[in-house]
Amino acid sequence: MRRVTILGAGPAGLSAAINLAREGFPISVYEKNQDVGKRFKGDFQGLENWTVNEDILKSFKKMNIKFNFDYTPFKSFTLSDGDKFWNFHLDRPAFYLVKRGPLEGTLDHGLKEQALDLGVDIHFGETIPYDDVNIIASGPIAREIFAAARGVVFKTDMDDVALALVNDHLAFKGYSYLLVTGGYGTISTVLFHDFHLLNQCFSNTKKVFKELTGLKSTNIYSSGGVGCFSNQNIFKRKGRLFVGEAAGIQDLLWGFGIRSAVTSGFLAAKALIHNKDYGEMARKEFKNKLKSSIVNRFLWELTGDYSWIVDRVYGSSDPLNYVGAFHNFNWLQRLLYPLARFHMKRRYDNLKL
Repeated sequence: MRRVTILGAGPAGLSAAINLAREGFPISVYEKNQDVGKRFKGDFQGLENWTVNEDILKSFKKMNIKFNFDYTPFKSFTLSDGDKFWNFHLDRPAFYLVKRGPLEGTLDHGLKEQALDLGVDIHFGETIPYDDVNIIASGPIAREIFAAARGVVFKTDMDDVALALVNDHLAFKGYSYLLVTGGYGTISTVLFHDFHLLNQCFSNTKKVFKELTGLKSTNIYSSGGVGCFSNQNIFKRKGRLFVGEAAGIQDLLWGFGIRSAVTSGFLAAKALIHNKDYGEMARKEFKNKLKSSIVNRFLWELTGDYSWIVDRVYGSSDPLNYVGAFHNFNWLQRLLYPLARFHMKRRYDNLKL
């Protein structure tokens, strides 16, 4: 079998590498950093469990991803706008917390070990020209950034908790969160506009969380990141396959992208193994979800009253199914899409919408 070359050792690139290697393809992965996950420092991130009816653990198993990394399910969490609190207690996990970065126990380290065990050749600290690559998984595209986050990671003696705040004073058009499990925690602020407010919003966020929880922390260090999005996705060009955020695959509403990144890598591998059209497969899998997220972001910013939205979710008989319905391009989203796209193109003029 011909050697497949992959640019980038993030979740999308390693998902493709793992699945191709399982079928006997010789794989070379080129990663510009000295290890996987160097953008992160043990930050907690969520494997969302609402955009697809199937539990993400089951989905990962179907995509041949083993669980050699730490993950913590959260069925209970709290949302607040600063005045009102909604305590969710669900029948199934809303998300699974995973750590990111080059450390043992993280998602990135686990995927790396799986790839190496299958004989994947990873070249750290190296890159190659696009013309020599089969799969491009190089991560966020700077010109298509729509969200920025600043945070800290730390050790604490707090009990496990998941608390999110939706308040423009704390996270303009975005959200802030406090996540703690196993004596380890993350505080982060995610903004979707006016990034010059990031430092001030983060300072406000830390103050509010300390007032709410009496948080005490040690071994504190900074974290952060960005997210990018495109609705004019390049899934395939001149024989090269684009996966993850290199293809602009993200959720414009809240920025959860790990599930879609792993899925896109799996689909790229499947296309090469079975000689299928990856572009067609990716469009079928992602385009309606991308369009949905444009409408969702439009409505989120238009209302400005986050409590009204959260009240609707909280009052539903199955909050996860209720939220999931707004990620599948339902009839209302189809009706609103032209208006939402026009508005969001003006607001996020750097994005390809």
